[in-house]
Amino acid sequence: MSGRIPDQFIDELLARIDIVDVIEQRVPLRKAGRDWSARCPFHDERSPSFTVSPAKQFYHCFGCGAHGSAIKFLMDYDRMEFVDAVEDLAARAGLKVPYEGGGKRTPAEDSTDLYTVLDAAAKFYQRELGKNENARAYFDGRGLDAQTVERFGLGYAPDQWDALKSALGTNEKRIALLEKSGMLTSGERGKYDRFRDRVMFPIQDRRGRTIAFGGRIIEKSGDGSPVLDSGVQDARKSDGPKYLNSPETPLFHKGQQLFALWQVRQAHSKIPRLIVVEGYMDVIALFQHGVTQAVATLGTATTRDHAELLFRQCADVYFCFDGDRAGRQAAWRAVESVLPRMRDGRQAFFLFLPDGEDPDSLVRKEGQVGFEDRLKVATPLSEFFFGELGKDVNLTSLDGKARLAERARPLIGQIPDGAFRDLMLGELDRVANVKLRIDTPAANAPRRPARPQERTLVRTAVALLLQNPGFVAAIEPPHLFSTLRQPGIPLLSELIALCRERPEISTGAAIEHFGKRDEVRALQKLAVMEFPGGEEQWKSEFLDALTQLDRQTSQQRIDDLMKQRDESVLSDSEKQELGTLLKMMRS
Repeated sequence: MSGRIPDQFIDELLARIDIVDVIEQRVPLRKAGRDWSARCPFHDERSPSFTVSPAKQFYHCFGCGAHGSAIKFLMDYDRMEFVDAVEDLAARAGLKVPYEGGGKRTPAEDSTDLYTVLDAAAKFYQRELGKNENARAYFDGRGLDAQTVERFGLGYAPDQWDALKSALGTNEKRIALLEKSGMLTSGERGKYDRFRDRVMFPIQDRRGRTIAFGGRIIEKSGDGSPVLDSGVQDARKSDGPKYLNSPETPLFHKGQQLFALWQVRQAHSKIPRLIVVEGYMDVIALFQHGVTQAVATLGTATTRDHAELLFRQCADVYFCFDGDRAGRQAAWRAVESVLPRMRDGRQAFFLFLPDGEDPDSLVRKEGQVGFEDRLKVATPLSEFFFGELGKDVNLTSLDGKARLAERARPLIGQIPDGAFRDLMLGELDRVANVKLRIDTPAANAPRRPARPQERTLVRTAVALLLQNPGFVAAIEPPHLFSTLRQPGIPLLSELIALCRERPEISTGAAIEHFGKRDEVRALQKLAVMEFPGGEEQWKSEFLDALTQLDRQTSQQRIDDLMKQRDESVLSDSEKQELGTLLKMMRS
């Protein structure tokens, strides 16, 4: 099918990529013999059950069963589509992804066309910025230099109903794409531009592709010049809200995206921290003044998806809000989203700004050093948590202490099992003098030892080949056992054929080949079955298992022929076959 990525390329890519490097950038790993281990990133646990094997290029969790190759890890952890994960790893390895048929990638629906039309829209707005004096004056007045404007791809949407539509909607297909991507809206005028007379902020995904836009109106004074302070009394406002974002589209889901995360990743090979602010201009001003770890939510409160995305980038996250009641309410919503993501080693802080200030105005007044000084005294999550819960509680009374404990119980219960939760419970005991126990049987109960799988010949052969796909080169066909009536024989035969067809295949890729078939669960367990000795001993055991399966196949054929002889008559050729088999089995 045109656009399909060849299996051989996938195998080559996984052979070049070190799965340990890929996972270690997101999950702290510790050396454990030949492998690496960690607490599983896909479920909460106290003891490490997540194993990464550099030899097999495969990860497996003994607790929840998560498993796969580097591609599968990116799909599950970073929530990438398959093609995006392959593209990401290929860029890391310096490879260009080939697509069968000579075409480009053809993902579901028309995502490629949507990216193309949104990129064209971004370039259109950038060109229009150069033509509009008011828009340029707005950015100049906010102190942005040309490098910052270019870094964020800032632009301007003309004060016309159909400027973008006329420029890009050259045919019905393009108009349909503009509408699907959220750039056009419908009304009495038919289909027209969603963004008009606004400075424009492109919103990019983790690969730097434009997926949406934010637009801010340009408030004007009586003489038509832009007004930077929205409090100016004679400001003449354009129609519509001050800020307008693209609607939800196949590419854009505001509860899962962060403005400027792409720019942060470009600025840092390893992100030291992230600072979450509320506005586009807050982010951009911080960047221009040297604070290059700022991101913003997109007109929505911090969601759990945001929290997960933030902590996947780094261990320390700072939330920056106004110090008024609304700012503290927004901060509390962030607390509720962050608590279920607070695994050990992660930290969250809250910085509340003086009245009338935002990060944009503050960093312009105090500079990078002043803003960094404020971050150093930001309130830790634990302090803010107990401060907010106890602000209207009389902790000198038993009733007040009980009320605090009752408020804290369900929230602390959301924290993953570990040291941080234990410390939060300890702090609650100190503040309220209440011994609060939160039972999590699934996490704390001792695990029953896994019942070892019975090592049949078929399981042994599948496990050894799965863990060492190169062993297929030592097999000399034909394989008699392909007709053996035993569970697992079709799987073994298919695995041998797969390894022959794709000689560079890794353990993880081999398991993923079987997709969602029933055999996958068995393959996960066989991929981590342990065998004593080294590679030569494993190869000898593998070939011996195949030899014994061939003998069982011969015995099965003897039994069939003898049964047929007892029930009817054998042909001359069948008699000869039976004699040959009996002689071979006696030798």
